[in-house]
Amino acid sequence: MTGGGRRTARSRTKSAADSGDANPSQSARPHLRRHRDRSKSDSFIGILNVNLKYVLGFSAAAFLIIFFTVNHLVKPAKEPKRPRVVTPFPAPKIMDLPQFQGEHRESMYWGTYRPHIYLGIRARAPRSLLAGLMWIGVKDGRYSLRHVCQDSDGLSSYGWTSHNGRDFGHQVLVDHGMVLATSFFKSKEVGSGYGGDWAVRVEVQSPKSTPGEQMWKSSHLFFYLADEDGNILDMSKDAFKNRDHTLLVSGTRSDIEDWQLHLKSMDDVEMHYSGFRTPHMHNLSDLVQENLGEQARKYGGLQLSDLIHHSSNVLVFQISARIPLKMDIAFVTGVGSERSRAKERVSSLIGESLTSRLKEKQREFDNKFEKTFNLADKLDTESIIVGKAAVGNLLGGIGYFYGQSKISVPAAATLQRHNDYLSYWPAELYSAVPSRPFFPRGFLWDEGFHQLLIWRWDIRISLDILGHWLDLMNIDGWIPREQILGAEALSKVPEEFVPQHPSNGNPPTLFLVLRDLIDGMKAKKFNAAESNEISSFLDSASGRLDAWFQWFNTTQSGKEKGSYYWHGRDSLTLRELNPKTLSSGLDDYPRASHPSEDERHLDLRCWILLAADCMHSIGNLLGTEDKTTKEYTATAKLLADFDYLNQMHFDAADGAYYDFGNHTEKVRLRWKEVLVGSNHATRELVREVLERPKLRLVPHVGYVSLFPFIRRMIPTDSWILEKQLDLISNKSVLWTDYGLRSLARTSTLYMKRNTEHDPPYWRGPIWMNMNYLILSALHHYSTADGPYRDRAKVIYDELRGNVIRNIVRNYHQTGFLWEQYDQAKGNGKGARLFTGWTSLILLIMSETYSQS
Repeated sequence: MTGGGRRTARSRTKSAADSGDANPSQSARPHLRRHRDRSKSDSFIGILNVNLKYVLGFSAAAFLIIFFTVNHLVKPAKEPKRPRVVTPFPAPKIMDLPQFQGEHRESMYWGTYRPHIYLGIRARAPRSLLAGLMWIGVKDGRYSLRHVCQDSDGLSSYGWTSHNGRDFGHQVLVDHGMVLATSFFKSKEVGSGYGGDWAVRVEVQSPKSTPGEQMWKSSHLFFYLADEDGNILDMSKDAFKNRDHTLLVSGTRSDIEDWQLHLKSMDDVEMHYSGFRTPHMHNLSDLVQENLGEQARKYGGLQLSDLIHHSSNVLVFQISARIPLKMDIAFVTGVGSERSRAKERVSSLIGESLTSRLKEKQREFDNKFEKTFNLADKLDTESIIVGKAAVGNLLGGIGYFYGQSKISVPAAATLQRHNDYLSYWPAELYSAVPSRPFFPRGFLWDEGFHQLLIWRWDIRISLDILGHWLDLMNIDGWIPREQILGAEALSKVPEEFVPQHPSNGNPPTLFLVLRDLIDGMKAKKFNAAESNEISSFLDSASGRLDAWFQWFNTTQSGKEKGSYYWHGRDSLTLRELNPKTLSSGLDDYPRASHPSEDERHLDLRCWILLAADCMHSIGNLLGTEDKTTKEYTATAKLLADFDYLNQMHFDAADGAYYDFGNHTEKVRLRWKEVLVGSNHATRELVREVLERPKLRLVPHVGYVSLFPFIRRMIPTDSWILEKQLDLISNKSVLWTDYGLRSLARTSTLYMKRNTEHDPPYWRGPIWMNMNYLILSALHHYSTADGPYRDRAKVIYDELRGNVIRNIVRNYHQTGFLWEQYDQAKGNGKGARLFTGWTSLILLIMSETYSQS
């Protein structure tokens, strides 16, 4: 269209010029008199002069139009510049390192990487073949479909009792009158396609305590395959003809080539099926429930419709049988090749062969567990069971996610966005999760604690996870603190909590792990291959780690040199008793009553010290004694200065370390009538300030007060160390018979609600991640020379014993590890099956702590 316009302009200009050179009206009237001719000639010259000006002007304008149009076509307009907040860090991805490719990448391809599903399998690929288990459970006399981990199902207990993070896992699920045991096994054989083959064994029993009720005589299991790419799944024409061994479905994918799914059961089973076409993998439960409901209304039975959509990318197989039931499911890849040996490989993944291989894997897990943690001579059998469940659930909860984070942007920002957020670049994340039913996604500050255990079990899995997290960094050095990637993860989070705020950080706990790895390198704890991979990893990650540190050091710095404060607190709130500090990870832990730039947060200062010290050590390890390394040395020296720390944060009268800020203790919540609309009043709990705040130390003893102790900043011969031991061991302050409470009983905000709807969270309950860090420091001071060594040893032994006894008791009573524990009675609270940082109980059992 533009080109046609240019040609038209040129032709019109040319015609106007030609008419001035030969006027056709002049030759048409030769009989006119001479003076008329002269007049015409004079007039023509004038007209020519005028026309020439127009012609030249018009030609110049046309030339400019043509020039700019051609230039635009040759050089198209640049795309709008991508906002910095959603621009990836400009460096090669850590996950592109050779150590994460080849054999390692393939060996980690398949796994139980869908932690929010009771049993879910997928590949580490953006769009994968998905597999999963559903079953019909009974609660309060009513049937209910189980699939996604959720508390409302009311399972008595569930979780991995063993899992090695790679190719084996065993899980037990107790669902009222039915006990399911699921085992996962993976192998790479001659003839296998990419990623190898895998098998699942499902066993169903009735517990001895359950009477033989009618609804528990039979079990209804559903195993499905779903292709996220939409590839059609072909159900075998001979399916169900062979009673004990049958090919159920086959298909092909570019990653694993031709594949098959087989089922074997020696029990008398009844089978049904359904096929669906859907792009939505997060609502597979709904498809099955709707199908079962329709069949129940028509025929009064619990069975699928035995109908398949002509281009199904989801196939669900129902296996119904009397209890007890045992079935094996085998998935084999690369079956289309001449040397596939598919039949032999299937046989090795079912029946007695699978039984033998699972037993061998269980022996390997048990042996590795004892070799790694050495509990046999330290603890009883009940404690060891809990220790295995801790590491098994943590490893079995590792997931693979792919999608785009949503980043919150200010309403006034003139950016191209959807609603009030920007989309991060499409990214993958391989990560452990805090809790399969409640928090089945990646959390940045949780992950550092997870890796304290995982690296000791499998260093390569740990480096893999750390690399994925650091590859999520943007150009500014910021990492979104909560990763909600993909439809399945999004389905578990209320929409208002999805966007991440780029001004807010999260404790850089990954440095806890990196510090451990550096200490391990110095102590020669790793073999040559492992040491090389750690060095390569640190070399590749150093640029990102430097950017991460600089992000904290600039965006979270305070007014005073060496001071920092967590951004993101609400200074205008009318509902919160004490504005939350979500970015700190400690949520409602008491801070200054009136958020401001004058705040100095003690915990963040200590996290920055950890990071600076770690970056200095990385520089030394890699031999990069440059200007940057020296700057880290200077920063670490400043933040570790004991006198400067005391000047900014220590209260000599209380013998305690505190935050600093604009604060008053005279704040309360009170009920107030609020007019809603024109004639309706309602009562709300609102914040009331009874005194003007002033700049001061914030007098609340709790976990934050102990951060200098945790970081081992207090000299072993200092009287201040004795004061910290006093605070820890005082039953009126932090001590309980179950662990250290998060906030002292003497605090004015102890166990106080923060809003009408927010019960106390970090205002009293016992948290295992902080008890682990405190025990680690106590262990250090109990072995270091000094006048308080013996006292530290007594406190350490008693606290460790209290924590272990309480966790073990709760696990055997409830079947779960918990998010937090009640400070009064020790009972589990919050999210159950919280096998994120609560799994640190295993390191407490084995007395495995950081060296520095």
